[in-house]
Amino acid sequence: MFNNKINSVTVFCGSKTGSNPLFIEHSKQLGCLLASNNIKLIYGGGNVGIMGAIANAVLENKGEVVGIIPKLLVEWEQQHNGITELIVTEDMHDRKKILYEKCDAAIILAGGYGTLDELFEMITWNNLKIHEKKVYVLNTAGFYNHIIAHIETMQQEGFLYEDWRKRIVICNEPEEIIEYIKSN
Repeated sequence: MFNNKINSVTVFCGSKTGSNPLFIEHSKQLGCLLASNNIKLIYGGGNVGIMGAIANAVLENKGEVVGIIPKLLVEWEQQHNGITELIVTEDMHDRKKILYEKCDAAIILAGGYGTLDELFEMITWNNLKIHEKKVYVLNTAGFYNHIIAHIETMQQEGFLYEDWRKRIVICNEPEEIIEYIKSN
């Protein structure tokens, strides 16, 4: 079953800030909460966008941050040189594998194609029993409403093997995620 003790989370999110200031605000709040609850942040290693905001918030609150970035993105995503540990991988596949291995659970914040790729790969690996890590989605300002609706449609149309809510927890505020983590 799921690991009851969550010491580290991988956060998947955008390397851009998005158009709603609440995306950055929620990422900073979550970073503060992770640090204050001694939960290590594992993330993509960049110092820009939502990605940089959450890492900086964890660091500002004396938390631990491990970044994992492929050589290809070191310059493009402006690697974060001030984090606890930076791991540079050969490629994106190695990056994702390490991001998954190092965490006890995953949190999905607002982001683009890469964030969606990582969300669905985590869920797929859960479904295939490659791992059994809980996935938390921070649905800031309804950002993921359409995806949630589509997942519900997949369930209703018989394309999922189990109730998707067993694997994915939808939260609207950063505090809700921490409450779920602490209650496990």
